[in-house]
Amino acid sequence: MLSINNIEVVYDNVILVLKGVSLEVKSGSITTLLGANGAGKTTTLKAVSGVLRSERGEVTKGSITFGARRIDGMRAFDVTRLGIAQVFEGRRVFEHLTTEENLVAGAHTVRRVSKVRDGIERVYAYFPVLKNRREQLSGYLSGGEQQMLAIGRALMSSPKVMLLDEPSLGLAPMLVEEIFGIVRRLVQQEQVSVLLVEQNAAMALEVADHGYVMENGRIVLEGSVASLRDNSDVREFYLGLNEVGSRKSYRDVKHYKRRKRWLS
Repeated sequence: MLSINNIEVVYDNVILVLKGVSLEVKSGSITTLLGANGAGKTTTLKAVSGVLRSERGEVTKGSITFGARRIDGMRAFDVTRLGIAQVFEGRRVFEHLTTEENLVAGAHTVRRVSKVRDGIERVYAYFPVLKNRREQLSGYLSGGEQQMLAIGRALMSSPKVMLLDEPSLGLAPMLVEEIFGIVRRLVQQEQVSVLLVEQNAAMALEVADHGYVMENGRIVLEGSVASLRDNSDVREFYLGLNEVGSRKSYRDVKHYKRRKRWLS
């Protein structure tokens, strides 16, 4: 469905951030992209959604295709109209608009008023708490409610692919589980595919179907989530587990010497 094919991304005509990245998001699945801060995960999402230009970034090599159509270089608005919506890190709701006004803003590609209303009711069905807050300024919502609103706002454009950037950031574990449960329902009931960027590797590998590991602008590992969970490097460096499956202590981490095998 969505294919990223050997792309390079450069900022300001100088800074090379992505170095030959390739990945695929299959229809009706959740694909996760794991990696440390600065690995290039968010840049990958922005390359897909078309917002790189606003940050003086550009895909200089390779291609991004959605279905049979090439989309790298397209404007963000046109990418959204094709059926790709991004939920940015940090939620970024319109704080001075109400919850419902935020949802209406997410329907900017929808022409018919009746479809906008249907979309709002669909969001409320998935996120009932938002219906209770429909007239409240979104800046006064809790962090979890704002994250729900950001996902609901993206859902208003009836996307085929949703790009989620760090949805668990700053949220309590119970809220994270609730939100990921709803994301799973969206995939199953709305036929939405998801590309998930997440530093909570344990949760990402629990909800996803397929995964990639990114470091220093490159994909260094890919596979089913089962194979990634069993990979010794992923277990040690992303899940914090030792060879027998128990948590490593701070002292173990501090004195750890072995390099990741993909860097050897």
